[in-house]
Amino acid sequence: MALTGLDIYKQLPKTNCGECGVPTCLAFAMKLAAGGASLDACPHVTEEAKNALSAASAPPMRGVTIGTGDFAVKVGEELVLFRHEKTFFNAPGFALLVDDMMDEGEAVAKVEALKATKWERVGQALKANLVAVKNTSGDAAKFAGLVTKVQAATDMPLILMADSAESMEKALEVAGASKPLIYAATEGNADAFAELAKKHSAPLAVKAGSLDALGELTTKLDAAGVKDLVLDPGTRTLKETFENLVYLRRAALKKKLRPYGYPTITIPAEETDDDMMEAIHAAVYVMKYGGLIIMRDLSPEKAYPLFVLRQNIYTDPQRPMQVEQGFYPINSPDENSPVMVTTNFSLTYFIVSSEVEGSKQPAWLGVVDVEGLSVLTAWAAGKFVPERIAAFVKKSGIEEKVKHREVVIPGYVAQLSGELEDELGDWKVTVGPREASDISTFLKSYQTVNA
Repeated sequence: MALTGLDIYKQLPKTNCGECGVPTCLAFAMKLAAGGASLDACPHVTEEAKNALSAASAPPMRGVTIGTGDFAVKVGEELVLFRHEKTFFNAPGFALLVDDMMDEGEAVAKVEALKATKWERVGQALKANLVAVKNTSGDAAKFAGLVTKVQAATDMPLILMADSAESMEKALEVAGASKPLIYAATEGNADAFAELAKKHSAPLAVKAGSLDALGELTTKLDAAGVKDLVLDPGTRTLKETFENLVYLRRAALKKKLRPYGYPTITIPAEETDDDMMEAIHAAVYVMKYGGLIIMRDLSPEKAYPLFVLRQNIYTDPQRPMQVEQGFYPINSPDENSPVMVTTNFSLTYFIVSSEVEGSKQPAWLGVVDVEGLSVLTAWAAGKFVPERIAAFVKKSGIEEKVKHREVVIPGYVAQLSGELEDELGDWKVTVGPREASDISTFLKSYQTVNA
């Protein structure tokens, strides 16, 4: 049974030093009990208390890291079933599947194409995360050869997929230092794969024909010293995989069943031959608890909507998506181009910036930090106000980029124009359109008047 905050508090040093980032030991204990803190944050906790509290303070779902350095992917360590309860933390990793029955040149080209499958949205990079290399041929040397080629072509972490310990050992001789995910331990090879995982300090996927068998395998591997596990429920239909993912998450978070307290791996590439259905399966697993998602195709038209869905699901619902404050050049503006301002709510920014870009007119678009609120909401909350806008304009450096002194504000806050002119001093304030759809017409007429 999980310990309460008071149970944990009794084991803490009670110094109230605040070095853990929380003002008091009692507050830290409550946060620890809720899964919102790590015991390691307390510098004064005794070893005896650590031993007593380690199991209680561990998250119900273990976090597992695949790969090393900047490209490492962490999955798991989730605390809730639904994002509105708190938030989801570690977004699923998308992996591209190649196998050793493919032509090596084709496989490497497929991997290298992932470099172009990358976008930036709301200041975040949308991209694939891993490459899965499968030993379809059964030839250990051929498998290791493809792993070598793939590793040379990408910095992404690898998922090594093989049934035999011999093939996996050959591949790990090449890629073991990069901490790949070993896929997968089964009832038949669990002992051999566990030894490989321990030898290379690599995470290990576990696959079984039923959830009961899966729990028995994870218990056995945990007892053998393999802690970083990823669960494959073994099903290969959308309905069954979906049901199992939900069961595993509920078992881990609600029932605190440790054998199921690990992230999951799903393989839409093995569930359907239809490209569209593969994307649909992947979308379901993004929304419902897939930790890793292996696909045979991550071409841009499939990848972009999936990556955007992942981004939307794995953002904090209590904190609006925001764009970094600053001036953004659109359509290569110069010293004569108009200066516009809006708020840093991501939807506002993307609507306004797309309309400016579509107008083909160069402009400087200023984004004011109003904690991610839309124009009217920020104005009503006292955040998109003359004092803040003027301070932003003066400190942004835009005065060094343009020779005029005129700023365009959204039409919905026209009432700010007079006071904003007073705050800015030598700047003229022009009221722009109320609706974003009118920006193109406004900019074209602006350019004509100011030509």
